[in-house]
Amino acid sequence: MGKFRLDRQQLKQLFALGLPIVGSNMAMMIIGITDTVMMGWYSIPDLAALILGTTFFFNFIIFGSGFAFAIVPLVASASAKSDTTTIRRVTRMALWLSIGFGALITPVFLYVDRILIFLGQDPEISVLALNYLAISGFALVPMLWATVFKSYLSGMELTKIALWITLVAAVSNAVLNYIFIFGKFGMPEMGVRGAAISSLLSHLFQALAFTVYALRKFPEHQILVRFYKPDWGALRQVAKMGLPIGTSTLAEVGLFSAASFLMGWVGVIELAAHGIALQVASLTFMAHLGLASAATILAGKAYGREDLAELRSGSIAAAVMILLWSVITSTIFVVFGAPIVSLFLDINEPARDQIISYGVVLLIVAALFQFVDGIQVLAISLLRGIHDTAVPMYITIVSYWAIGLPVAYILGFVVNWQGVGVWLGLTSALACAAVAMTWRYRSLLAKLEGKFAPQKNDAAESAVG
Repeated sequence: MGKFRLDRQQLKQLFALGLPIVGSNMAMMIIGITDTVMMGWYSIPDLAALILGTTFFFNFIIFGSGFAFAIVPLVASASAKSDTTTIRRVTRMALWLSIGFGALITPVFLYVDRILIFLGQDPEISVLALNYLAISGFALVPMLWATVFKSYLSGMELTKIALWITLVAAVSNAVLNYIFIFGKFGMPEMGVRGAAISSLLSHLFQALAFTVYALRKFPEHQILVRFYKPDWGALRQVAKMGLPIGTSTLAEVGLFSAASFLMGWVGVIELAAHGIALQVASLTFMAHLGLASAATILAGKAYGREDLAELRSGSIAAAVMILLWSVITSTIFVVFGAPIVSLFLDINEPARDQIISYGVVLLIVAALFQFVDGIQVLAISLLRGIHDTAVPMYITIVSYWAIGLPVAYILGFVVNWQGVGVWLGLTSALACAAVAMTWRYRSLLAKLEGKFAPQKNDAAESAVG
């Protein structure tokens, strides 16, 4: 691959692009945490219904967002070549695919009670989950629409606006929750239905805000001009990249969901500790994800310019930042594990000491997978930057489901390491994905060296001639 050098300019660009994305991701997490906390204040059955409903909903969002994530490298590469036609085509067809997916899936939410009861959930809680999704399910299309425009703006290297829009949405969601859940300012008390209305309004706001900003910022792109007109070539291009991205993300999220079921088999204390440790690890992962998303943008730009040197320097700069953040977070997990876990527990909780003790052990394992988790998300993001999504999809499926889940089960219940074994299984999955995708990226860079170099040489010879 040649020699890597640490480029300070690349570090600055990654930080400038990545920090707002990290903030935006954190704000989205705050929205979810706010919903959970305020519903917990209202009633435990409504809280259980909210958790069931949002978990069911989240899987469809993760898969459907693949079309939006696909246009980040496509727009970035086209922007590097000042190709406004391609920018318009892929963004418009990503919106088409998102609307189509949302229209197909939304009716499913109207029957979620039957689905949850079939899956063995409590009938009363399942009906409450239906009350939630019968309203908030209609937010699927606005959410996907907003994600497309957010990705389009990211591809154009505009990431700060996403932070501000998401922060406004987070604050307004909290206020609306207070009004609709508890029945304030003359509104009726609606419980979980109130949370659903708040969620729907919040996502409608984000869809409108991202759309208005994007259209005013880049009127020359004419994203919605003749929106009704199909572009089958661009639609196939976005679908070809988006479906593997959605599948890859769903495979990873599904593994962690499966791990929660396995922890439930271990015990209630262990499951509680798992939930806390996983929330903490997910929070620190937002920084990895933000930096990796910024790396996708820069890789897409370099790929569009056919600049192999920039691809390489950007890769090493991102890897350095990911590893540095991993060192910081893993140190915090090991040194301050007990205080961190205790923040999530009531001081009068009878099982407090047991949960803290178990949570500390799980955070030590989480310290190990900070490194592999950061590298795997960076590697898959760099691969997306150079428009490679199909092979990474197969890598994630094999790493997470053919390797990680069996290892988690064997270490947890055959070797009888219980919760620690389950978490070591997660670590093995992430490590396999990190190694395989890093190797894939290095291999493709070597191929690009042969593809890009002759064109550069020909151009240089023509200039001399």
